[in-house]
Amino acid sequence: MQSESTRRSILVALGTALMAALGACSGGHRRPEAAAITPSVVAEDVPVGAMATYATESAAAINAAAPARVQRITFTPDFEVPPLENGLAPVLSRIPTKHPIVFLTIDDGGTKTQDMALLMAQYEYQASIFLAQTFIQDDPDFFKAFTAQGSRIENHTVSHNVNMVKELNYDGHVIEVLGMQRFALKHYGRSPTLFRPPGGAYSEVMRKAVADAGLRAIITWEAKANAGRMDYQVGDSLRPGDIVLMHFRPEFAADLAAFRSAQIAAGLQVVLLEDFLGLT
Repeated sequence: MQSESTRRSILVALGTALMAALGACSGGHRRPEAAAITPSVVAEDVPVGAMATYATESAAAINAAAPARVQRITFTPDFEVPPLENGLAPVLSRIPTKHPIVFLTIDDGGTKTQDMALLMAQYEYQASIFLAQTFIQDDPDFFKAFTAQGSRIENHTVSHNVNMVKELNYDGHVIEVLGMQRFALKHYGRSPTLFRPPGGAYSEVMRKAVADAGLRAIITWEAKANAGRMDYQVGDSLRPGDIVLMHFRPEFAADLAAFRSAQIAAGLQVVLLEDFLGLT
């Protein structure tokens, strides 16, 4: 097994080489075949060809109006993140737990209104927030109101390419994942520990890239709040350990209300996924 210093050296070298130019991109589940593609978004601080750099972060932030930090719920975890298996990151779609708890996750970051953070504080929710650079580069400071309440910023790639499993090879995956790691660390002072694939599709190539970038797990879901209602892949109500998907969309308030109704009806408490998994 590689030491931490060895892994860090490898990642730095890999990141430098990969970000200097686009790698060949490919499709396929296990053994991708080469195909050229130019991503619509380039990882920050990594010039690729003649592409323009990203806009600077917005000077306007809503931190001054951010609600107070939400109190964390105390509990004794009965589950640990599985270790890497053959160099592949584990995939978690729900958490097997006996505790009456549920986990809220919110994706993308395209819609930004100040009432979003206020609602989260009003409901005393903390969430794992999976952001994609393409959606938040216009105003990354907006999400500091959520981190001030105790939510965590996680990795949802640079460009949010929902076809990345088919279109990108290993190098392309690392560009997407490592690029968002750098962006998150720069703007929020923390490297994400969890990764969510755009659209939810994943492959062994993606699992390896995620693991090599230092993240602990790929997070999917089996329940979601969408269009003001709850949708379930299994059953017709929330279950202990469910990971719930939401998005930063215009219907954010309606989706959050639908989740809250389902959460209360199921008798579950909302717990931050990173806390339960013991991830800093």
